[in-house]
Order: sequence, then structure tokens, then C-alpha cells
Amino acid sequence: MPTIKDIKSIAKERNIEFPKKIRKAEMVHILQEKEGNNPCYAQYSCTNNECLWIKDCQKEYKKKS
Repeated sequence: MPTIKDIKSIAKERNIEFPKKIRKAEMVHILQEKEGNNPCYAQYSCTNNECLWIKDCQKEYKKKS
């Protein structure tokens, strides 16, 4: 499961800057959009096993449900 630090590191490698105050889900949504994917992190049950965020995404989705 990627931590906030991991997500920021990925963003830095891709030259993506986040606003100062941003939640984890919002960071992942930005990265998903830049990857050309639907920004759907933790919003619904998903079967896209190609997505980098799938495991963490589904865990967060289940917490919300």
C-alpha cells in the first residue's frame, strides 16, 4: 500500500506538483489522470488489475462502504 511519502515520490519522478493541502485520494486522482486513467481511486469496486493503485484503492473503498 503506497504511503503519502511514496505517492509524493512518484509525483516528483513524474514532475507533478501537488497543492500544499491535499488529501491522499486527491493526490492519487491527479496521478491517475496523468496516467491517462479515470480518476476513480476509492470511489467504487474495481477490477482494473493494471492500475498501480488497485489494492490500496479497494481497501479504501471498503472502508467507506
